Amino acid sequence: MRFLCGPAGFRVPGISDAMQVVVYGKAEKGQVSVGGYARELLERAHLEISPRAWDFVSIALSVVAADFTALRAKSPDGWTRVIDLEIAVQDPALWNNQARALEGALRFLTTDQWTLSFHAGGFGPPAQLQALHPKEDSVVLLSGGLDSLIGSIDLVEQGIKPYAVSQIVRGDGEKQDRFASSLGLSRIGLNHVTKSPGPQEPSQRARSIIFLAFGLAVATSLDRYHRGETVPLYICENGFIAINPPLTATRLGSLSTRTAHPEYLGRLQQVFDAAGINVKISNPYALMTKGEMLVNCENQAVLAQHAVASTSCGRFQRFGYKHCGRCVPCQVRRASFKRWGSLTDTTKYVYDDLSIDSPQYRGFEDVRSMGMALASVADHGFEQWLGHSLFSTFISDRNGYNQMLARGLDELGVLHRSYGLS
Repeated sequence: MRFLCGPAGFRVPGISDAMQVVVYGKAEKGQVSVGGYARELLERAHLEISPRAWDFVSIALSVVAADFTALRAKSPDGWTRVIDLEIAVQDPALWNNQARALEGALRFLTTDQWTLSFHAGGFGPPAQLQALHPKEDSVVLLSGGLDSLIGSIDLVEQGIKPYAVSQIVRGDGEKQDRFASSLGLSRIGLNHVTKSPGPQEPSQRARSIIFLAFGLAVATSLDRYHRGETVPLYICENGFIAINPPLTATRLGSLSTRTAHPEYLGRLQQVFDAAGINVKISNPYALMTKGEMLVNCENQAVLAQHAVASTSCGRFQRFGYKHCGRCVPCQVRRASFKRWGSLTDTTKYVYDDLSIDSPQYRGFEDVRSMGMALASVADHGFEQWLGHSLFSTFISDRNGYNQMLARGLDELGVLHRSYGLS
């Protein structure tokens, strides 16, 4: 499926069969719109953003719009899509030089086939008559999740003062504000607000790219960046979920997200470096399990105050803004609370008692897959189960990741045994 992504009226000679994506504007009937509200919020914040970082926001918005609009069910294999993007930017020569690198990152993230071409005519960052250069020394992505909460707490305890960037997600906005306020952090909440004329693709594997793009944009507005210094961009995610090893052979593509995988982040870092964007992506918890993040959090009192209110569920909105209790992220969360041991997990799980012999509880696919993974390790060894999950040139400390994943499985094993599942 081909998309023309740019300001209203953007056209490319010779292309007439593409879906129009209006970036930062209002779509007409039959078109897709994306990014208008985010541009408005950034303009109101008076942040002076690097033009190249702004181009990357435009690219990320185009990717998200296509990801929402192109339905996997219509692809020949029911999953892998072929997506061609024609994108309006300010510096098409630079981005055409980075097109193959971006395609590789997107292919790894979504398992689709992407082709990107860049053209002149894209919007630049909002002009600021009274531009602000915030004094914070870094940016942290604050999602409302438990990992980003711990990361923000630890940064503050270490004497680091990050600017918090959040994606506005219904059900999470108030807790994002609460977390940031309790830590004394400035915060901006943004959202792509994609509107398409038809049904939206439910998998939405590319949505994380816009969160990073928003973080990148804010990072380039900081005083530190404008003084020519490198700005850290912290994405705080436990290593088990970041690697997200397929639990079984059937979960290689559709059920294994890669939003914080070192290969995906490493590929994007190479693009930022080539574009001369002086921002460094960092995940300080790449070699920690979620339970270890809880145990080692540097302010246990603040963590205890907010931990239960955090969001971990992959189906949070679907279940009325409640944790389902049975998806992989929920299982990892529940196991991490057991590992922590300092606070009873009073999260209200829709499917709380996983021992119930029912397709909705014990027999649910994610619960069964986790049980199969634990059984496979017990029967055939960890290395055979792990397979090729760590075969990436962006993973240098394979032994460290190996040990972390084994410890993560141990945490999950404790959870399953507590319900008599293994």
